Amino acid sequence: VQLQASGGGLVQSGGSLRLSCVASGSTFSNDWMYWIRQAPGKGLEQVSYISTGGSVKEYADSVKGRFAISRDNAKNTLFLQMNSLKPEDTALYYCARGDSVRWTTKGQGTLVTVSS
Repeated sequence: VQLQASGGGLVQSGGSLRLSCVASGSTFSNDWMYWIRQAPGKGLEQVSYISTGGSVKEYADSVKGRFAISRDNAKNTLFLQMNSLKPEDTALYYCARGDSVRWTTKGQGTLVTVSS
């Protein structure tokens, strides 16, 4: 399974972006999906995850109330709507697949830069 994230870019503080991740292969609808990020000089941070059918969604405290995760299983696509962006949201964002406990495989990332 390959995962390709897109939708990143440069945005001003307070702005919005919508990330997408297209998954190849036939397992997408059976996978819990994750968004993780890595800020410059820092480690990986789990941002959000969603269950196979979309009924369970969780967020890191740092993004709760600002970000929204969703998925379209018919199109093998994962989304992350990011609103009220802050400079500290600047990072390389990856989508990843896994189970209800942890993510296991991440794809190529997309860079989000938030200017102050």
